[in-house]
Amino acid sequence: MKLSSLLFWAVSASLCVQFPATGHAAQDEVVEQIRLRAGEPPAISLTSELLYRILLAEIAAQRGDFDVASAQFLSLAKDTSDPRLAQKAFRASIIDRNMARANEAAQQWVLLAPGDPEAVASSLALAASNGQTDGMASALWQRIEKADDKDTAILQAAAIISKLNDKNVALDVLERTLRQPVRSLPISHVVLADAAWAAGDPARALDEAHQAQALDSGLESAAQRVLEYGMSVDPEAALAETRAFIQAHPDASKTQLLLANHLVRRGDFDGALQVVHVLRQRTPEDFDLLYTEAEINFRGNRLDAARNLLLQYVNVQTQRRQSVDDRASNAMGDASDARLMLVKIAEKQGDLAEAIRQLEQIDDPSLMFQARIHKAVLESRQGNLAQARRTIDALKPADNRERAVIALTLSSILREAGRTEQAVEVLVKADKDLPDTSEIKYDLAMLYERQGRFDDFETLMRRVIELEPDDANAYNSLGYTFVDQNTRLDEARDLLEHALELEPDNPYILDSVGWYFFRVGDFDAAREYLERSYELMPAADVAAHLGEVLWQLGQRDEARRVWRAALEKDTDNEVLNKTMKRFGVSR
Repeated sequence: MKLSSLLFWAVSASLCVQFPATGHAAQDEVVEQIRLRAGEPPAISLTSELLYRILLAEIAAQRGDFDVASAQFLSLAKDTSDPRLAQKAFRASIIDRNMARANEAAQQWVLLAPGDPEAVASSLALAASNGQTDGMASALWQRIEKADDKDTAILQAAAIISKLNDKNVALDVLERTLRQPVRSLPISHVVLADAAWAAGDPARALDEAHQAQALDSGLESAAQRVLEYGMSVDPEAALAETRAFIQAHPDASKTQLLLANHLVRRGDFDGALQVVHVLRQRTPEDFDLLYTEAEINFRGNRLDAARNLLLQYVNVQTQRRQSVDDRASNAMGDASDARLMLVKIAEKQGDLAEAIRQLEQIDDPSLMFQARIHKAVLESRQGNLAQARRTIDALKPADNRERAVIALTLSSILREAGRTEQAVEVLVKADKDLPDTSEIKYDLAMLYERQGRFDDFETLMRRVIELEPDDANAYNSLGYTFVDQNTRLDEARDLLEHALELEPDNPYILDSVGWYFFRVGDFDAAREYLERSYELMPAADVAAHLGEVLWQLGQRDEARRVWRAALEKDTDNEVLNKTMKRFGVSR
């Protein structure tokens, strides 16, 4: 039997050299205090009773009984003065949602490890969650006041405060923490800018960034925030200020990359590429800029340029791998990332053979499973179903998650090939092997729905909701099916309302809600939701629904326009074609 990590360090601790107990109590106490102040674990003897209690706590945690685990860990922490046991007690209490015990464990943790930032942060955050923010601000100010490195102390305090759920409270606590004279330091305004942004006040965030920059005109972190936060207040001014900063500080590479990123978001690919070209001229040895330039070209749909740059980048990383062991560099991962983008380019260009060739060359262990799964999907899209199955059969899953992915992928391949019965068989077997995997149940339910097995569909989808009560898609799928069948509309409304609460901007849910309103005759509400859905996701199915609502509202020319525009993008969509045929609208 292998020792758990906790038992390992418990055993290690028992091997620490100690003074003999007899006649040396005072000396023992001195040594123990030195160890605690140095942040080392206390020296403990692993008695049979202590071992039993540790095992009891570990086994309880493994079984999910965090009430017993947290109580045992806290008792052990008090008896051994080991802060790591207090940390275990704190974490188990949080999982168990036992806030009283979590608070006690946090206080014990801080008592045993007063210099541990995580212990202090946990204790203060719990206190703040109970409304004790005055104490939090005072405690953090005392730490800053005593610190020799004020900048680091301020950053640590800001990190602790940022854990508060209420970001307006966090901003208030930070303001009360940062007193004079540190309030005059640039870093104080930087962290206040971040807190204001998190609290939803971009104007205040930008003002704080400007104040930091006024105190230190060359501070790149301030310049980055002027750009980042300024883009929400006055984009043109933010861009102009950033360009001026870069002109004065041409070595500010991080700010230049951030500028390029914002230009890409605005669709100014030429401007973004110009920024990167200047950077490459200044730092030709920075080969990561090849990848950045390729990414910009890819985003701008300049696929040939992106491909050529990526091939150069892969060549550079290959040379690095030949000269340096993979364990000593990130060349393997970088090359794999580039190949994944080459796969996307090949797919966009319709060259599935090239996409497969790139996937086959990925040898990063962390990506190989993903690459082989993707390869099987592309092989099926080539019409080579037998080869896709061989690729999947050759996979050796490392865990249940990968087993589930294999089953889901194979089922999807079979479904797309029109072999619905075989797809169902795959998922039925997978559901038996992995009975609590909600993704398998969801996909199997959708296959049942396709086959018209609505009772089986409903049973499985309700089981998904039991397993994943916050899965908006499960509520939506069940509700939409009722709506589409024009039955149990009251129940459908409740399901869709819950789905919308969970994900208010999900276009699939918005489409379902719109279709519900169509069924109950509220065409204006139906149009509102369907237009929102279509704006977020201009899919043919949504267009079919939106057009039908417009038709009922008497806006038939607009309905035809919506249908025909969607048809240009998805000529074979079954729902759209049936809808147009039903209303006698030609393609």
